[in-house]
Amino acid sequence: MSRVVVIGAGMGGLAAAARLARLKHEVVVLEQAATVGGKLGWHTEAGFSWDTGPSVLTIPQTLRDLFRKTGKPVEKVLDLAAIQPIAHYRFADGTRLDLPATGPVDVERALSAALGGDAGADWTRLMQRASAIWEATRRDFVEAPLEGVAAMARMAIRRPRDVRTVAPWSSLRELGSGYLRDPRLQMLLDRYATYSGSDPRRAPAALACVPYVEQAFGAWYVPGGLRRIAEATAERAQECGARIRCDTSVAQVLTEGSRVSGVRLASGEVLPADVVVSGVDASTLYDRLLPRPALLRRIRRATPSYSAFVLLLGLSGRTAGLRHHTVLFPADYDAEFDALRDGRVVDDPAIYISAPDDAALRPDDDSESWFVLVNAPRQGEVDWDAPGMAQAYADRVLSLLAERGHDVRTRVRVRRVRTPADIERDSCSPGGAIYGTSSNGARSAFLRPANRSPVPGLFLVGGSAHPGGGLPLVILSAAIVADLVGPA
Repeated sequence: MSRVVVIGAGMGGLAAAARLARLKHEVVVLEQAATVGGKLGWHTEAGFSWDTGPSVLTIPQTLRDLFRKTGKPVEKVLDLAAIQPIAHYRFADGTRLDLPATGPVDVERALSAALGGDAGADWTRLMQRASAIWEATRRDFVEAPLEGVAAMARMAIRRPRDVRTVAPWSSLRELGSGYLRDPRLQMLLDRYATYSGSDPRRAPAALACVPYVEQAFGAWYVPGGLRRIAEATAERAQECGARIRCDTSVAQVLTEGSRVSGVRLASGEVLPADVVVSGVDASTLYDRLLPRPALLRRIRRATPSYSAFVLLLGLSGRTAGLRHHTVLFPADYDAEFDALRDGRVVDDPAIYISAPDDAALRPDDDSESWFVLVNAPRQGEVDWDAPGMAQAYADRVLSLLAERGHDVRTRVRVRRVRTPADIERDSCSPGGAIYGTSSNGARSAFLRPANRSPVPGLFLVGGSAHPGGGLPLVILSAAIVADLVGPA
């Protein structure tokens, strides 16, 4: 039986703990916060509640596989509810679009009805290409350990057609421009680059997989909040034999000779280990817990992801026709990406609203809980702790909501602000980068830290490691690590 220490009780750490404990390793999870979940956070105030991290689960098969491999099926533990429509989009010219989750035929019809012309057919052709990209990359890249540019070289030799399909030399914007004639469709595609905190003008064409998997596998919610996924995974890890210690900070990853030997806690306690699985941001790991300047320089060659500015709103009354997810586009989307590239606050951002119709999130039936997010520069690029800064920008976001048809200013009963500085403090993500590194640049996937570190016995999970951010990929990172470690 190997002794395994998992640093961080975020979704990556918890999923890895459950899998490794099921493989008969002796597992302990160390979490600096008082509760599990990491970025799957939760806030409750005056009867209102909000998920403060991810608001949707895609590719639910990843979660089903985790629970099937560790015990009872997820359906025995959690209620996975399909979101329909996936989202409501509103464009600056007044166009409104409900994007269904009932298959490509219905998506094409909805796009044609909302945008006119050949918009639906254009999108279908792009999604057919995205499906081929997904099939070309899923096994060798998404579900497998990162093997660097050598993997792409082997693909080029064995399957040159797949390389042409993936088009690693092209950006998402460039791919879209070859298929999408309506600028509103291009804006819709650009939106998916922000799911990894990236700029569509620099992110690889392979990110076309993101809307494809969303439409192919659906968008899912857990009544009571997505934080219940983390809670259920923690319970599963404990059922498998793992121990979870909250309010426990790790100060150092220890080595003996060339390999990992354990961790030292902030209290001074030393926990010996044969294997350490790090669920903290990779830059934090290699800068503070186990300083490795060469690895840190490599990580910093990649562009960090965007951060986020969040409003948690508890509102009186109900909004007629409100969807689970709403996206309100600005007139000039490129101006947002320019500002983020330059480290400036976005004056006219796209606004995302998550407002589940879930009685568990509100104090009564005549109220609503809104999670409102805009992309934001990281702490350090902007001083979000400067006096008055956060509240002034919150006022700006509320004004923009009003301009775009959702004036809720007289309905606000609770208003809480989460800035990139808050996210940095809560998650130890440098600057509050919510996805670790972005996908900007053709080599971005190969600059993301591998799941097996160069230090024997040290493994990485979570959004800053391969295969990337977002719940499905984080869950996959844990599956990859469990396979690399193997049974006890």
